[in-house]
Amino acid sequence: MSKPYTRLDRRAIAARIAADIPDGSYVNLGIGAPTEVADCLPRGVTIILHTENGLLGMGPKPPEGEEDVDLINAGKQFVTALPGASYFHHADSFAMMRGGHLDYCVLGAYQVSVAGDLANWHTGAPGAIPAVGGAMDLAIGAKSVFVMMDLLTKTGESKLVVRCTSPLTGVACVRRVYTDHATFDIGPDGVTARDLVAGLDLATLETLCGVPLGAADGAARSRA
Repeated sequence: MSKPYTRLDRRAIAARIAADIPDGSYVNLGIGAPTEVADCLPRGVTIILHTENGLLGMGPKPPEGEEDVDLINAGKQFVTALPGASYFHHADSFAMMRGGHLDYCVLGAYQVSVAGDLANWHTGAPGAIPAVGGAMDLAIGAKSVFVMMDLLTKTGESKLVVRCTSPLTGVACVRRVYTDHATFDIGPDGVTARDLVAGLDLATLETLCGVPLGAADGAARSRA
């Protein structure tokens, strides 16, 4: 029997991502859960946040009652602008995304394959509302693509899969996946798991995912 373990909440996942972004990076945070990363960036580093609706130098969300109705991110959430921030046309913003000017982007996902394929704009289900936004541009334009997601769906199916069944956003574009169970690095030799939550071993994680996993950081395979 596997040991009990506690999954990370969104804030804890966002903090893991923020800690892995190098000083001086230009970063786009996707709509939804990835926006939490803006509130977890470590002090003493300069990370320039880009939002596709035309702001470079985005700061964290404002205190309640101090919102500026003219300052929102692509998900229509209130944000702040740091000293030196700049505003520009939507077309210029997409030129930045497509032109390889962003070091990292952090996106949500319905599925990520072991080859790094990303599916995050449509579930493929009849009647589902497509919402591609700038995801395809970011997937091919950012130098490194990180994904932030729960490992399992509400019905217990793994979102880390051998092959995506939902429509693809990008092919072989994802470098790293941060989840509530562990972090996964995707490379030419497959998927490596690291930073497993306390109480979770590699064998149990591999069973949950249904895909072969390599081990990093001395992750234990035994269920004992």
